[in-house]
Amino acid sequence: MSSQSSPIAETAQQQIERHIMRRDEVERKTGFKRAHIYNLMKEGKFPQAKRIGLRAVGWDSLEIERWVVERLGQA
Repeated sequence: MSSQSSPIAETAQQQIERHIMRRDEVERKTGFKRAHIYNLMKEGKFPQAKRIGLRAVGWDSLEIERWVVERLGQA
């Protein structure tokens, strides 16, 4: 038996193609600036960035989308 997910989360995941989001895209998606994103990460309240190069990090687009959908569900 498979677990049921919410229709909103399921629709959001179907619309988003998984990719690495760089900081500017995360800022546009969330409306937050760099410092706030990093503060939330430090507090464990935002998806962690993954190292993708020596001087580059990125976020999993599905983790960011899931985070946004959860926040909208709390409104």
